[in-house]
Amino acid sequence: MGEPTAVRPVLAELEKGQAIGSRRVPLTRADLVAYAAASGDHNPIHWNQAFAESVGLPGVIAHGMLTMGVAVQLVTDWAGDPGAVVDYQTRFTAMVPVEDTTGRISEDGAPAPGAVLEVSGAVGAVDAAAGTVRIDLTVNDPAQDRPRVLTKAQAVVRLAAPQETEEERA
Repeated sequence: MGEPTAVRPVLAELEKGQAIGSRRVPLTRADLVAYAAASGDHNPIHWNQAFAESVGLPGVIAHGMLTMGVAVQLVTDWAGDPGAVVDYQTRFTAMVPVEDTTGRISEDGAPAPGAVLEVSGAVGAVDAAAGTVRIDLTVNDPAQDRPRVLTKAQAVVRLAAPQETEEERA
């Protein structure tokens, strides 16, 4: 997915609204099959077009946990340590349909994506006393009429040790 940043962010240098980065994440049906194998979620709505349509879906859709995972990857790469993410939560607001592009190649020579997620992140809050920063993620599928696929996607990242209170020092 991404590369960790060379320099870890410093809590004291962050402020609300500051961007941490953005990326486009291509998804193919092959990615869904690989994720199913890794996660154990072999529900046919994630790989079988006829089945997905038979249960009222627009077609094959990406796993919700895959969508969450590719979104938070932006945060873990920025933080330089996946273990620094101490909380991550979101609300699912839309499915991510993944078109069957098997056998098609993009201009860059990579497999043509069946969907592309656009992920961006910004500092939502800094808690110096706790040594944490909240990162607010925006996750969109630009191919949809209503592109937002995750709402209230927030990760809390520990960047420093919590500060001791006066009572704790006494």
